[in-house]
Amino acid sequence: MELESRLKAKIREVEDFPKPGISFKDITTLLKEGLAFQEAIDELAKRCERFSPQAVVAPEARGFILGGALAYRLGVGFVPVRKAGKLPAATVSGSYQLEYGTDTLEMHADAVIAGQRVLVFDDLLATGGTICATIDLVKQLGGEVVAAAFLIELTYLPGREQLGDLPVVSIIRY
Repeated sequence: MELESRLKAKIREVEDFPKPGISFKDITTLLKEGLAFQEAIDELAKRCERFSPQAVVAPEARGFILGGALAYRLGVGFVPVRKAGKLPAATVSGSYQLEYGTDTLEMHADAVIAGQRVLVFDDLLATGGTICATIDLVKQLGGEVVAAAFLIELTYLPGREQLGDLPVVSIIRY
């Protein structure tokens, strides 16, 4: 069985969560399987190393789990992006649209160095709001976003289109 099919088989789909009509892709069932978790990170690293990133930047919460492991595997630093008010030092912030309002993400103001090659990562690409806000934070600090990577891509939503010609890596597609 090919890797995408093996990994997809480890993901639990929860219907009508967090609201009716949504089919939530629960990756906790993949994460608890050591070999599947390892294969996912190894494949992401294999596909992303060609971009020669110097850091991986990822939003909370599932992005931390996979993004941190990916940064480790690539041998680069990891930069967390958090909800507003969660980071202890000076931050840059950016807001993005949700279907029911707006949300704000923050990153430490010294987390990315001007000119640094950054891979942005999240567990799932849907509408693109979270990752676009993450990209904007990196750009505010002068970082160069070299690619966006995801474990899962929902191809029936416009996330990829929001990223323009930025290279996009995803392993599992729905």
